[in-house]
Order: sequence, then C-alpha cells, then structure tokens
Amino acid sequence: MPVTASDIAAGLRALGLPAGATVLVHSSLRSFGQVEGGADAVIDGILQALGPTGTAAFPTFSGSSKLGPEHPPHFDVRQTPCWTGRIPETARDRAEARRSLHPTHSVAAMGPGTADLLHDHELSPTPCGPETPFGRLARCERGYVLFLGADLRSNTMFHHVEEAAKVDYHMQEVPVAATVVDYEGETRTVRLWLHRYGPARDYPKAEPYLRERGILTSGRIGESTVRLVRSRPMVEYVLARVSEDPDYLLATRKTPA
Repeated sequence: MPVTASDIAAGLRALGLPAGATVLVHSSLRSFGQVEGGADAVIDGILQALGPTGTAAFPTFSGSSKLGPEHPPHFDVRQTPCWTGRIPETARDRAEARRSLHPTHSVAAMGPGTADLLHDHELSPTPCGPETPFGRLARCERGYVLFLGADLRSNTMFHHVEEAAKVDYHMQEVPVAATVVDYEGETRTVRLWLHRYGPARDYPKAEPYLRERGILTSGRIGESTVRLVRSRPMVEYVLARVSEDPDYLLATRKTPA
C-alpha cells in the first residue's frame, strides 16, 4: 500500500518526535517505496507530527568540490537548485518556506522557528559554525535530526562538530568572495571559508553509543528505515570525542592512535 502523509506523521510520533520540536531532515523519497502525494506528502507528514508550534528544516545545499578562491560560489536564493534530493528541493519551493542565504550550505525551513533558525546564515565565516542553523540546532533543547531512509553518513551536524573542534582537515585554507542574491533580487558579496572535500569520514561509528543511551531511536515507515536523534546530546558526545581525538570521525586515521 502507498504510504500517506498521515502514515508518516503517525510513524514519527511513534518514534518519539514531539510536537513543537525543531527538526533537521535528511531524506530519501525513494526509500519509502510508493508515497501517495510524493515529496509534498512527506513534508506534510513531518509538519503534521510537529504541529503548529514545530519547525521543519531541510538541507538545500548547492556547494561542490569545484568551488574555491578561483571559482567562488554564486547563489540565488530564489533559483539555485539543491543537490540534496527531491524532498529538500520540493521544500524550498513551498510558499510557506524560507531559505537561508548561505552560498553553499543553505537550509530551507517552515514553521514559527524559521527566522530564529536561519537568520544571517550568510554572515557566518564558516558554513556550519555556531551562528548557523546547525550551531543553533546543536544548542536547541527540543532539537532533533531526522533521517528518512538515510543514515548518519548524511549527518551535517557532524560538520558543525568538526568546525567547533577546529580539525585541520575540514576547511579550505583561503577564504572566498561569494556572491549572494536575496529574495528581493539584491546582490551582495560575502567573504567566507568553504569546506574542503575529503578525507573520507566514518560518521556512523557514533551510532552504537547514541542508540545505547537512547539519544537515537529507529523504526520503519513503509519501506523506509527511519532514525531520530536528539541533536544536543549527540553533538555534545561527538564534540567531546573529537576534542580528545581529532581523527575520531575519519574513516582512515591521519595519525597513529
């Protein structure tokens, strides 16, 4: 049977997503099998579960490994597509959604917490620093990260951890001058550092700890495996590990253990 928005809402409530929460959603539409209403139905289901006081956010990233000082980003919040999947691409086009103005790591959100989550993202010197949607979610008492048919390999919150810990493998060495076009069509230049693509990470290594302590729960909705993680304790644990061992999140260690 096709999965409906009501099925998704019920499944998320059963998993522990509370009304009024703020949740960052990593997603695969295909993972559900057939969804009645497609990507919009998934978004509607999330919003139903959150209720009128909750806020749903979706990564609408547009950066790539080709960007750098010689090829700086150009981002138009109204037109630049994202590469993070059908659900985020659909979310950013919803009438009730707003998208942050960061030229590589924008986030689209809807709900009463949208402005507080997204404001001035483009002014952050790094994509996932403390005054970004990711840093704010890391401090949010009712913050969650939801993985719909995805796993912790997609977890952008761990980029926030890498930036907070100032690991030496994560950022490009020279800042760029990116151009940003806002909702009013005004163009501005922002100076910031970009992510450096590589080396390979092993983000799922944190899952057994998070699951054992109830920070992460999982279940199924339709054919999709769904993970729900409380953002603040997840970040606190992994940041402590990376602060002790800067190579903790790497798939291949740069230095001996």
